[in-house]
Amino acid sequence: MDRRSLIARGLAGAPVVALATPAIAQTMPELRWRCASSFPKSLDTIYGAGEHVAKRVAALTDNKFQIRMFAAGEIVPAFGTVDAVQQGTIECSHTASYYFVGKDPTFAFDGTIPFGMNFRQLNSWLNAGGGREVMREFFESYNIVSIQAGNTGAQMGGWFRKEIRTVADLQGLKFRIGGFAGNVIQKLGAVPQQIAGGDIYPALERGTIDAAEWVGPYDDEKLGFNRVAPYYYYPGWWEGGLNLAMHVNRAKYAELPTLYKEVLESACRDATIETMAKYDAQNPPALRRLVAGGAQLRAFPREVMQACYRAAMDLYEETSATNPRFKKVWDHFKAYRETQLQWFRVAENSYDSFVYLMQATEQQAAAQQRR
Repeated sequence: MDRRSLIARGLAGAPVVALATPAIAQTMPELRWRCASSFPKSLDTIYGAGEHVAKRVAALTDNKFQIRMFAAGEIVPAFGTVDAVQQGTIECSHTASYYFVGKDPTFAFDGTIPFGMNFRQLNSWLNAGGGREVMREFFESYNIVSIQAGNTGAQMGGWFRKEIRTVADLQGLKFRIGGFAGNVIQKLGAVPQQIAGGDIYPALERGTIDAAEWVGPYDDEKLGFNRVAPYYYYPGWWEGGLNLAMHVNRAKYAELPTLYKEVLESACRDATIETMAKYDAQNPPALRRLVAGGAQLRAFPREVMQACYRAAMDLYEETSATNPRFKKVWDHFKAYRETQLQWFRVAENSYDSFVYLMQATEQQAAAQQRR
């Protein structure tokens, strides 16, 4: 019997065997989660990391598992997400763990710490160096599973109304700064302020604060800091690579089918790569626009950097002496950081330094020829 005959028999009402629906699709439950971000929607890259996770999760589960994103303040305040996830008010949040150092300074290691590790080093610690396990043990006491979900890379040092020439210039400086770094600059006489991203501009414009840092050129340009503070400092020594996190209620995470857990973790890993790539693409042209528009680029003086470094190292030891959970993570983090710095000095830093030097030499030679 030929193919046409078979088709004719089917159309005539003869029994036709239906293709079976894959068993996996039949057993996938439909879930609807709410995710509160600590970031405003206007910051499409950092807020977008959470959106990226939600879109990937939906796409990989044929829309069976959906995560609805809410910007900071829509259902939960920017700095209220840990409480909301811990209590089960929402299933998850997308945030920076270091926002919650007021609860316990140990939160900072899941985000970033002053003079800590850069993106690649921190990524290595979390995914291949035991950091993930150490941090998840800490988060158990908060009923949260923390999953790496984005990174900003090394950040800028922020916008200042006045120049910073010496350590004395930090005295009394009201500075919007995130995480553990606030404790460090406080040791040097500054007054740290923790303010959500969407509220920084009016505080700087009104003079409620004297300086503010956020992420880097792309976000800072969107927030308009260059319109109210002329001096743009670098580097953000307190944020060599800010890790973003998806905080998930432990009970809700445990209820997920194995497939959904894998999908969520995969989507978060994908968001980490995507976010870092976007910042690396967006920051260079944004910096050029800011400088062309009048922003005065300044490097923190070495004296200031050294004072901040010493203050940070002292503070880690002081905190370790009174907080066992902090000490456990710091000892682990510090040991891994030491091996990473040794390796990066040999290969990565020597390679980068040579390429930067050659680029500068070529640019100088080209400028002389134009004269």
